[in-house]
Amino acid sequence: MLTDKKLLLAALTAAPLLLAGSARGQGLGNSPYSRIGLGDNVGNLGGVRQLGMGGVGQAAPNTGNVNELNPALLYYTPRTTFEVGVNGQYKSVRNASESYRTGSATLAYLALAVPINKRWGAAVGLKPYSVVDYQVNTTGTVNGDPYAIAYKQYGGTGGLSEAYFAHGFHILRDLNIGGSASYLFGTLDQTNGTAIATSTVAANQLVVEREQLRYADFLLRGAIHYRHKLGKELNMNLGGTYTFATNTKVTRQRTQEQRDANGALLGTAVSLTDDSGHTFVPALTQVGFSLDNSRNFSVNVDGAYQQWSQFQAFGGAPISQLSDTWRVGVGGEFTPDPGSVQHYFQRVTYRFGLSVAQMPYRPQSQTLYDRAIHWGFAFPLPTATALESTIISLAFMYGVRGNTDYLYGTGGSSASNVRENYLRAQLGVTLSNRWFIKRRLQ
Repeated sequence: MLTDKKLLLAALTAAPLLLAGSARGQGLGNSPYSRIGLGDNVGNLGGVRQLGMGGVGQAAPNTGNVNELNPALLYYTPRTTFEVGVNGQYKSVRNASESYRTGSATLAYLALAVPINKRWGAAVGLKPYSVVDYQVNTTGTVNGDPYAIAYKQYGGTGGLSEAYFAHGFHILRDLNIGGSASYLFGTLDQTNGTAIATSTVAANQLVVEREQLRYADFLLRGAIHYRHKLGKELNMNLGGTYTFATNTKVTRQRTQEQRDANGALLGTAVSLTDDSGHTFVPALTQVGFSLDNSRNFSVNVDGAYQQWSQFQAFGGAPISQLSDTWRVGVGGEFTPDPGSVQHYFQRVTYRFGLSVAQMPYRPQSQTLYDRAIHWGFAFPLPTATALESTIISLAFMYGVRGNTDYLYGTGGSSASNVRENYLRAQLGVTLSNRWFIKRRLQ
């Protein structure tokens, strides 16, 4: 039977393949809201442990998982720890008149944490930053021809990934600090197609304008954590991270092409633009508070704020459809008896949480929200020892984004918002092993 150390080495060997898969695509199903800005921003919400508790954990130390949510918590890494997460999602998307269902599965994140010494922990990893995945079809009228119909097709794929190098330091009795440097990279590929049908000519050709934006730049994050004993069995924790604003470098390619009714390319694509510039991504502030007993329970509250109203794409003016966002999450975890020998489920960790967030998208100044309920479990393998262990974690999230309210435009025209009901599941595997042990003669 494979030991945990062999499993860890096997996982590290497979890491480059998983990294490549994450860089290629992170979409979680068609989401019309990902059409604006950088798409659906994933946010700095951590891994499978945090997802099961409502996306919280800024001030929640943990020795079993990689604490990359707040780099200052890397100080609590007792052993070399490798963690990988896989996402799956099923959701229904609807407006006031129609609906459809979609689902997919992708790699969620990779993380490797190492204790450097008694006061210093470090980690490297890869995680998604934003996701673009949508396909929208509309019809409209043509000015000057009351019998003509304009068919519009909007599509987008891709996303940004964050490859990071993080550190956490213990500097005083109750105080830890940390930070991370990330390489932000990825491609957003968006298309806008138009076909015209008249009373005598069918819409058998589609004129498509394609825009590819390639991002590549660095992202810096600072972190702090304060822990203080309130009694013999209770600890208070305060934590926070600040992700600095950045003018991300981006190159843009715009082309125009013609396609037939089956989507086949007619002729060759014509280049419209090939240039470079910068996109301003606003700062992200996150804070957290928690209580724990250093043994088997933790209760947490987190908050976040980001000024997406300041987002500027390719050096242009701020996008009017984007607004500032906030997020609040509350959750906790409980392990009945971590040291139980006879009853396995007494050693299982149970997690639960709630979250609500204001989305950055504001169609005609209407505020939209994302509300969700979270739950999860952590199953330690029975073969765990003081030197090595394996934990299988599951986290689930059921939420509702947006609404189906009507929006009224000029001339009495109206359109409906989009509501997404989703169920997301995440499987995480955590392998830890005590490396660099000095052997001594007895």
